[in-house]
Amino acid sequence: MIARQSSRSCGPDRDVLRGAFALNRASAAGLVAWLVWLLLTPVVLAGEPNDAFASRAPAARRAALERFGGNEQSEAAVERALQWIVDHQLPDGGWCFDHRVGPVVNGRARTSDHPGSKTQARNAATAMALLPLLGAGHTHKQGDHQQAVQAGLEYLGKHQKPDGSWHETQGMMYSHGLAAIAFCEAYGMTHDAVLMPGAQASLNFLSYAQDPEGGGWRYMPRQPGDTSVTGWQVAALKIGQAAGLQVPLTTFQKASKFLDSVEKDGAYYGYTGPGQGPATTAVGVLCRMHLGRTRDAEATKEGIQFLTGLGPSSGAGANLYYDYYATQVLRQYGGEPWEKWNAAMRDFLVSTQAAEGPAAGSWYFAGGHGAESGGRLYNTSLATLILEVYYRHPPIYAEP
Repeated sequence: MIARQSSRSCGPDRDVLRGAFALNRASAAGLVAWLVWLLLTPVVLAGEPNDAFASRAPAARRAALERFGGNEQSEAAVERALQWIVDHQLPDGGWCFDHRVGPVVNGRARTSDHPGSKTQARNAATAMALLPLLGAGHTHKQGDHQQAVQAGLEYLGKHQKPDGSWHETQGMMYSHGLAAIAFCEAYGMTHDAVLMPGAQASLNFLSYAQDPEGGGWRYMPRQPGDTSVTGWQVAALKIGQAAGLQVPLTTFQKASKFLDSVEKDGAYYGYTGPGQGPATTAVGVLCRMHLGRTRDAEATKEGIQFLTGLGPSSGAGANLYYDYYATQVLRQYGGEPWEKWNAAMRDFLVSTQAAEGPAAGSWYFAGGHGAESGGRLYNTSLATLILEVYYRHPPIYAEP
């Protein structure tokens, strides 16, 4: 069990720890406004939670590995990474991008190099640690890491604001999107009624925080959007919907409007305007897939051709942010493009995972969006999620 000690550089906010939903005068006013918005907004109910998370169960997970291109080496790398993540959990149940802080756990010294600079983005760090655990089928009710997941979810629950937000000064809307994904996944996997109010509130806040004109999301609520932040919010909304939670239909429609505004030649995507960036195109194509664009659409095919032409980012400066999104796109598309991509991506990550010392089980690459801000924890989370792509989410399209 993790010793309960405090950490100076990444310690919890004492006021927040008094309770997950303790209202103050300022937040009460915001909550009233949010409730009025909610009552006036039409919603679509996804229905009972479906089998969107069934492939994470042990037997289904093994079958998906064999069917979609994983192997024993990739799964062993996932297990080592999960242990590294759990070993760097803090006594308050959360994680910090400065993974060096906190007590020794399981007799294993903390990794000393490549900490992230966003030390106060605790909600984001905690969510990024939980996502690979949940992705491999570990919840607070099942799996080998129940205690770690339970403590992590409790941390997020205590730090969720009364309006449903996990927005924080350093992580901003990135923090909210990541935490919303984690909370909605935990609810969808367990149907634990205790998690439902927080999960639903996080989606309600997402709809409120959307740019009312352009339809995207950025750093602050209702700010004109960018593709990077929007990608995480769309993922949270779709996961929440798959878990059986309510999402306004207009929220998806506005998200599509934003994608229209950054789309170039029907297949490529820029950051805040039309463009053809590798990572932003991967984000845009995946969002389009989630929002209904078909596999045989010409725009889908052109996006796939563009990404396969670039190939996975690798080497010492690998951009795992691009790899994370592009791997999902290729996995959903399937066929020969996926087989070629997967062989290169999978083997690169297996071969570059740290094998010795306190860093064993983790990754760090200097390049890519967020690498410096999130450090080794961020890199390890993304690398692990990439290696879980075989079973983390079900196929959007029928198998070609």
